[in-house]
Amino acid sequence: MKLLLILLSSTIIISMFTFTGCIPSKPTEEVEILSTERLMTKLEANRRRIKTFEGNGTITIKSNEFNNSASFRIVVVKPDSIYLTIMGPFGIELAQALVTSKEFIFYDALHNTAYKGLQSNDILRQIFKIDLSFGDIMDAFIGSVNLTSNLYKSPNNYQVIYDKYMLTYKDSATKNISEYEIDVRNLGILHYVLKNSSDNDLLEGKYSNFELLETVAIPAMIEVMNRKQNETVIIDYKAMTANKKNIYIDFKIPDDASIIKW
Repeated sequence: MKLLLILLSSTIIISMFTFTGCIPSKPTEEVEILSTERLMTKLEANRRRIKTFEGNGTITIKSNEFNNSASFRIVVVKPDSIYLTIMGPFGIELAQALVTSKEFIFYDALHNTAYKGLQSNDILRQIFKIDLSFGDIMDAFIGSVNLTSNLYKSPNNYQVIYDKYMLTYKDSATKNISEYEIDVRNLGILHYVLKNSSDNDLLEGKYSNFELLETVAIPAMIEVMNRKQNETVIIDYKAMTANKKNIYIDFKIPDDASIIKW
């Protein structure tokens, strides 16, 4: 089942526009420098503050087998729902996918066929084209990083270099190393790298063009790279909202669609 791969292959490359909204910068000397404990607590609180998220823009996927872009709309409802719509030229709907923590529905509009079944790592990879867990995919679309595992640990390295916090954590069990670069002024995570014990990058995230939503700095430009699988997802949001009241997922399969149990 190729799912999103087949549909994205039929689209044209969507032009990338510059996102104009950004957070006004404060002079670094006016910002309180936080201890590592307060910094990590604030970052994790910000991640959890976003309960629902909706955005639209351009998504680009690059891998050994695929390289293309398309316009899209995403709705994230924590803790268990991701709704994705892929559009082609002139806003024509190509596909919809609703993925929960347990199940998925993928609707191929071109062939009027819906696939339904239990959610799995293989299904997630086929739909989103990157090898991440459900929770990590949810965080990736919002441009956040789950810091729970490091919340109550002291970092192996902590520095403040000009306008950035620089933190490094080493997992005693896996020996993996997590590195974070965080903007001192808005507490937006600018760069995240997960490395193995041999210092090889496993996962990398780059974040920029921040918007302030619900007092949380959320990036409009997101680049997530799975180095092990040579997969890259680039998200360029044109519009974003968070914690919108009465948000709902408007997904309905046409009555005449073919249904395939997966």
